[in-house]
Amino acid sequence: RASARRGPGGGVTAGGETARAADGGPAREAGVPAGTRLAYAAPAFALAVVGLPVYVHAPKFYADVVQVPLATIGALVLAARLLDAVTDPLAGWLSDRTRTRWGRRRPWLVVGAPCLAVALVALFAPPAELTGQAAAPWLAASLFALFLAWTAVYVPYESLGLELSDDYDERTAVLGLRDAALLLGTVAAAAAPDALGLLFEAPPGVDGDRARLLATAAVYAPLVLGLCLLCAARVPERPGGPPPRSLGLREALGALRRNRPFLALVLAYALNSLGTNLPGALMAFYVDHVLGSRATGAFLLLYFVAGIAGLPVWVRIARAWSKRAAWAAGAALNAGAFALAWPLGRGDELWFALVVAASGAGLGATLVAPSSMQADVAEYDELLSGRRREALLVGVWAVVRKLSAALAVGLAFPILALAGYVEGATAQPPAVVDALRALYVGVPVVATALALLALRAYPLDREAQARVAAALAARRAGGPARDPLAAAAGGQALA
Repeated sequence: RASARRGPGGGVTAGGETARAADGGPAREAGVPAGTRLAYAAPAFALAVVGLPVYVHAPKFYADVVQVPLATIGALVLAARLLDAVTDPLAGWLSDRTRTRWGRRRPWLVVGAPCLAVALVALFAPPAELTGQAAAPWLAASLFALFLAWTAVYVPYESLGLELSDDYDERTAVLGLRDAALLLGTVAAAAAPDALGLLFEAPPGVDGDRARLLATAAVYAPLVLGLCLLCAARVPERPGGPPPRSLGLREALGALRRNRPFLALVLAYALNSLGTNLPGALMAFYVDHVLGSRATGAFLLLYFVAGIAGLPVWVRIARAWSKRAAWAAGAALNAGAFALAWPLGRGDELWFALVVAASGAGLGATLVAPSSMQADVAEYDELLSGRRREALLVGVWAVVRKLSAALAVGLAFPILALAGYVEGATAQPPAVVDALRALYVGVPVVATALALLALRAYPLDREAQARVAAALAARRAGGPARDPLAAAAGGQALA
């Protein structure tokens, strides 16, 4: 192997030796202990509730039960996510600059988790007397509060994971465990409303729909709080180093333009996220009105179970080939299988199940490979800037992820409304069915194809990352260093 093994403290190690952290911290064991990996991954299981339930169950609940117009729901989700374009990088910038005895990341989890739990209850349990347009302010306030609290928790949480290992392949394993917990949590969160409704014998109709979401909030609010506090208590942070020099947020974001791998990764991820979020936002509508089925929960379960089953395989493929190659292969399978859903119609549930299973098999690669590549990019950013700014990169990354999801809802729902979607109707006009087919199948396939083209510009394979790690070790030690990705022979000297 070309790359040396590096422990979580930043020291280069070989085998099982320990090394002193490059920033002067205490010696640390090479590798991340299993208990630390599990404690770090655990919150992802609970935080998955701010995913499918928010983007799939909540819009349909507010449209069909609370009777908020679909176009209003789409506009509010898009507006809340646009606010994230400011708050996510800001949260990352603040987390990078936080200096406490407990670290830079963990205090944010401790403070943000209770706020997230309260906002979740507010979104899932609107007052029964609020219906129609009168419920829009409640939806807006709870959405904005939920997304703001999620930012305060998830940006530092994800940044904590990028710091746990400096080893090229161990990063994939550590972050792959977190992504496996996220997928398991997504399956549980997607099934939670129906499962809890059966458990607590929710009545049929509108009252039952309200009871199911209320039960979901009652379970997930304490789960989010407990697992975030567990992570804060059990996962150690590597030292943050001396406080950074005064650097404004705008200047810090501008400096990212020098990071060519980061730009290529963000563009590819944005396009791929649009290709995966759009089907997620529209699955309940597609299954109901194109297939004429009520099995949305079963299809979601099949999709994510296939993703969980395939994730360890993609971790091994990333180790054997490269992270970029694993991502490209998984994304091609994920979107290519969905192309087969175009001609399906009413009664084609079996064929659609096969499409969902094949597509889900590629899902793991689109999660674990970009996560691990993000850690590689953060290391290269430290080489260029001389500062550890993982959370700033995660904040920008989170904006891309959220805006992709928001665009899926904010654009698709108004299009359905223009096509003539009738809230609460069991049968929709043919124009709505055609629009659902185009949005659910056609747009994601095109978006993923464009993502694969953008991914070709990403330069950090295992050998390039080894050169970056060597240059960073030299820079941390106070010696001269060169940018190994620069076009000049031997790399460009760094200040």
